Amino acid sequence: MKYEAVIGLEVHAQMLTESKIFCGCSTKFGSEPNTQTCPVCIGMPGVLPVLNKKALESAIKTGLAMNCRISPCSRFARKNYFYPDLPKGYQISQYELPICEYGYIEIVVDGAIKKSGITRIHMEEDAGKNIHESALPKAGGGGNFSFVDLNRAGVPLMEIVSEPDIRSPREAVEYMKKLRNILRYLDVCDGNMEQGSLRCDANVSVRPVGQNELGVKVEIKNINSFRFVEKALDYEIRRQIKVIEGEGKIIQETRLWDSTKGITESMRGKEEAHDYRYFPEPDLVPITVEQQWIDEIKSSLPELPDIKRQRFISEYGLPEYDADLLISERPLADWYEEAVKLGGQPRIVANWIKGELMRLLNEDNMSIEECPLKPKQLVDMLHLIEKGTISGKIAKTIFQEMYIRSKTLKISVYSDVIVRDLGLLQISDTGEVEKVVDDVIANNIKEVERYKGGEEKLIGFFVGQVMKLTKGKANPQMVNELLKKKLSIP
Repeated sequence: MKYEAVIGLEVHAQMLTESKIFCGCSTKFGSEPNTQTCPVCIGMPGVLPVLNKKALESAIKTGLAMNCRISPCSRFARKNYFYPDLPKGYQISQYELPICEYGYIEIVVDGAIKKSGITRIHMEEDAGKNIHESALPKAGGGGNFSFVDLNRAGVPLMEIVSEPDIRSPREAVEYMKKLRNILRYLDVCDGNMEQGSLRCDANVSVRPVGQNELGVKVEIKNINSFRFVEKALDYEIRRQIKVIEGEGKIIQETRLWDSTKGITESMRGKEEAHDYRYFPEPDLVPITVEQQWIDEIKSSLPELPDIKRQRFISEYGLPEYDADLLISERPLADWYEEAVKLGGQPRIVANWIKGELMRLLNEDNMSIEECPLKPKQLVDMLHLIEKGTISGKIAKTIFQEMYIRSKTLKISVYSDVIVRDLGLLQISDTGEVEKVVDDVIANNIKEVERYKGGEEKLIGFFVGQVMKLTKGKANPQMVNELLKKKLSIP
């Protein structure tokens, strides 16, 4: 019997705000434990939370970008449960009245565009973080103690809940990548999965192909990389099929992904909504959002990835692959477009970015935001090629040297300086090039006879010899013309 997976994702995105969702404490990552706390975020008696307006605006932006209905009236609720890193004994979240509902994003599945539904987007505060002694670098107690860091308690989160529309681990990864791309374009989340800014809980069940009824779902908690999302779902799908085919029973539960063992392991029985004893948060009034403010936020949205992709294809004549690469990160798209606006030919600029620039950045494990080169440096170098000052081959040497010097000196070093310093001016003097061509022909009589006998592909050999003798500085077009003229059969 064939089975299909039914997957829904709950993605937690940390919003980019300087302060927490209900107080003024910093959200900066990496500070000393328990140094970014106050009576509000650690739940001391007698304090009142106040909603961070920027967090609300970020949630609305995200909802609009993901085609959601923005609720004119939403409300916070208390989600009650005990955990050591939850100081109040409850989490302030949203339940029956979320800020955004009924949206979708588009992803590419097997070459076709698919709408993947979004059930809701709601705001909530993050919990703290448990640190187990066995995980500490200098732990000496053999893992007998755990510590609680409450710096993260109260950090603003969006939970983006998908419809159970996803049918494979690969599709789940594509959904998450698209989600992350949109969030980064909006500048509402940095998408850093290693630091926990973007985390995923996956709900997965299996059923026979053709069956409409859903199977028993299992939740996999806190997956923090695309690779682990794919691996965890793949393992869990295979595990559930094996249980069913062995006439066992799938238990509704929460499991954890063990990346070392490559398996999911049972954590606890899966809670239902009533287990959390939701009720309206008494210290926060309902949120009323006026349509005028929603319209203002909508008008301020940046050009989103799908629209930018289509524009790059139609306006700049880029192939789909190039457009997909360039819009994969907003800073990369901005770098490219600035180079084009400065006078670079769109397809040539794209080729240099996806080739030489990405190679150098990957070697240094750097993002485009850390790139030592500015778009103007590339464009100025391309103009030297167009004017015949340097050849395309020499340009690669110049580009790499320009990158290295700019990175080392922390200033923009331009190609004309490198051309002068390294003596890389292209030789375009006809007489000088002709002399080298004559020498190559005179020293390769056998190859000349073969060429005249019909082996025209040998022209590449002669060009190579000329370029070797001129250390790559001869004008390639001039070399080709002179060789063909001198090697032509009378």
